[in-house]
Amino acid sequence: MTDSTSTLIDELRAIVGSPHVLTHDDPAADLSAWEQDWRKRSQGVALAVVKPGSTEEVTAVVTTCARWQAATGISIVPQGGNTSMVMGGVPDASGKQIVLNLQRLNKVIALDAGNSTLTAQAGCILQTLQETARSAGFLFPLSLAAEGSCTIGGNLGTNAGGTQVVRYGNTRDLCLGLEVVTAQGTVWSGLSGLRKDNTGYDLRNLLIGAEGTLGVITAATMKLVPLPAAQLTAWAAVPSMAQAVELLGLAHKTLGAGLTGFEVMGQFALSLVARHMPASKVPLYESSPWCVLLEVSDHESEARARAQFERLLEAGMEQGCITDGVVAQSLSQAKALWQIRENLPMAQAMEGLNIKHDISVPISHIPEFVRTTDAALAQALPGIRMVDFGHLGDGNLHYNVQAPEGVDAAAFLRAHEATVNTLVFESVTRFGGSISAEHGIGSLKVDKLPGYKSPVALDMMRAIKRALDPTNLMNPGRVVRV
Repeated sequence: MTDSTSTLIDELRAIVGSPHVLTHDDPAADLSAWEQDWRKRSQGVALAVVKPGSTEEVTAVVTTCARWQAATGISIVPQGGNTSMVMGGVPDASGKQIVLNLQRLNKVIALDAGNSTLTAQAGCILQTLQETARSAGFLFPLSLAAEGSCTIGGNLGTNAGGTQVVRYGNTRDLCLGLEVVTAQGTVWSGLSGLRKDNTGYDLRNLLIGAEGTLGVITAATMKLVPLPAAQLTAWAAVPSMAQAVELLGLAHKTLGAGLTGFEVMGQFALSLVARHMPASKVPLYESSPWCVLLEVSDHESEARARAQFERLLEAGMEQGCITDGVVAQSLSQAKALWQIRENLPMAQAMEGLNIKHDISVPISHIPEFVRTTDAALAQALPGIRMVDFGHLGDGNLHYNVQAPEGVDAAAFLRAHEATVNTLVFESVTRFGGSISAEHGIGSLKVDKLPGYKSPVALDMMRAIKRALDPTNLMNPGRVVRV
């Protein structure tokens, strides 16, 4: 460690307190939880992990790092719960990056019932927001598998989606205001909670989804909705992806705004849950290539919701969209069905290393996309296994590839990941889709993006990055290279 770097670390300790600055110089410190992404695809080396406890401390840390950047070559990697799927929140291997972990900023600041909003610090766990809203008679509808560990700041940084986007939208759609520390160490205070504010450029939406490359989100004001009187869940077996899409259209027509969730899951994906998590009783999958998980919410009564649901399922049976189905008769049964869906990523991980894709395609094109891309992959790599599932209601598929049975997964990835990605991304482009729907770009896709994003869009993105972060202090090498 150079004299300049040592002085920087001392100044950071003075700002946040010595216990909240971790370095490799301390033999008792284990930084692996902050240096490695949860999928274990990337292992970096941090100069230090710094854990501020307030916006003021974040400001002081960023200002100090900016002052020492030229002398030390450092940069800052903002980090929340470290649940990124695209390696966007871990340091690189240079040993010159400060991991700015925000999990100490974990307070719910206010709940404004009259404005139907909740304001929380960026390190607040998503599940905490959900529980706080529910205790006040509201629903915070963002819901995803990592909700017990991901943070609202990370959700905003990646514009996370989840299982209720079909009704409530992505994280961006749920946000009314932000507090952000800029790359210069100034604070933009935009937590007003206004639903209308037409006073210039939309800075809030610019910073949401930027993955910490334009500034550090330290707090947010989020929308709440009234807690529904009833939520019902059904599980349906469908004979094809085309009929799953047909069922989705029927659900929109029958349930209207009451449709809050519509998830599709392939047979092999569900078989992994049954194999690795036998306590999860997976219904109907053995006799059907696809299953769909539906949720309806109603603000009037359970009886009204159940009548609508039954009408939908009867119509689906009559039209051949559904071959069999079950409706949860209790909250515990509903939770068990949703747990199967949430267990899919972990079950796939237990099967072995895999190639993940988070893609979106216009819903009407999804059946043909799946059919043609499955065929192209099977021809190129015989024996590969497709782990397909995702948010059909908003056109987002987790279109994942597992190595053939009995093949070393790590060797398969080394040999074929580039081929698989090219086949999938080119097919996505042909069908007018996106190579990242809800996980972001991070460092995993930053070098792939120029092949699938227009040069004009990339030039605009680079111009924004240079304008807001001219020294490339904030999370360099993520989203777009400058």
